Amino acid sequence: MPAHRSAAFRRAFAAIATLPLLALAACGYGSEAKDDDSAQVAAGAEKIDGLDSVSIGYFGNLTHATALVGHQKGFFQKELGGTEAKYTTFNAGPSEIEALNGGSIDIGWIGPSPAINGYTKADGKNLRVIGGSASGGVKLVVNPDKIKSLKDIKGKKIATPQLGNTQDVAFLNWIADQGWKVDAQSGKGDVSVVRTDNAIAPDAYKSGAIDGAWVPEPTASKLVAEGAKVLLDEADLWPDKKFVITNIIVRQAFLKEHPDVVEAVLRASVKTTAWIDANPAEAKAAANARLKDETGKELPADVLDPAWESIQFTDDPLASTLNTEAEHAVKAGLLEKPKLDGIYDLTLLNKVLKAAGEPAVDDAGLGVK
Repeated sequence: MPAHRSAAFRRAFAAIATLPLLALAACGYGSEAKDDDSAQVAAGAEKIDGLDSVSIGYFGNLTHATALVGHQKGFFQKELGGTEAKYTTFNAGPSEIEALNGGSIDIGWIGPSPAINGYTKADGKNLRVIGGSASGGVKLVVNPDKIKSLKDIKGKKIATPQLGNTQDVAFLNWIADQGWKVDAQSGKGDVSVVRTDNAIAPDAYKSGAIDGAWVPEPTASKLVAEGAKVLLDEADLWPDKKFVITNIIVRQAFLKEHPDVVEAVLRASVKTTAWIDANPAEAKAAANARLKDETGKELPADVLDPAWESIQFTDDPLASTLNTEAEHAVKAGLLEKPKLDGIYDLTLLNKVLKAAGEPAVDDAGLGVK
């Protein structure tokens, strides 16, 4: 349960389970997402700012469950009224940043490393982090026949999802902390870092192409279902076992032009987080149903249950940990020392939290001035 979430607030939104599904639409962008024609915007509902639609992006990962559940249960559409929520799913952070910068989406759920890269490469002009979504849900899983302890990682082939992505940076930092050397770009060195799409990591593991992986959920639990063993939970490396894994970002131009729409999306996100907290079993089922709608396949219980347990859903962006992750990327040689001042604008989130009787969240001194 998020630390700032009050019991009264949890009870207040427990009843949201009875809300009917409202109009939702999904489209694919480098993904297997498919159109959802099951519902339409409520007839006669008023558009916010007169805006016809808002485009929302996220990944088909459980670490993006706030977006999955908010979409599936209609929470976003309810808050948006007559402004249609349109959805796009992504396989990787760079493609989502590209879509955001190109105006294909307006708001997105995304990991910290792509957010940092997207912000710095555009000299702080294209995006803002406006809220948090999830912490945790990342594990180092290994072949127990080949790797018995952490020191056995040396000389082995370990997968990460993508060069420079959040898990890749975390693993490279962990390798450096062991005193081992790896060339960040090639992945070659004392450990072979094999960049492998999450979708094919289980097959790579079964074939012996990799000996383990540092990956988010549900990929970690999929590998465990194939016989891998959890050797390390990344949460154990962080103070209070909390670190940002998913943030909410927005195009700066969209934030400036349509703050009421952004506020509505944030209000829906906060309500979704509260509903997940109050209804964990139903929320888990809703996230799985959305995954099935978008990929044609739901997660089995032996994957879904442990994956869900390792993720904390929170509105707090855990800003200080994003700054630490940026430092890790610099140490790995993947990023020049970034200027992150102004990456956060938590004004609307704190407005929503105050209205809900919740305490404000902090931007660690990295907010707009």
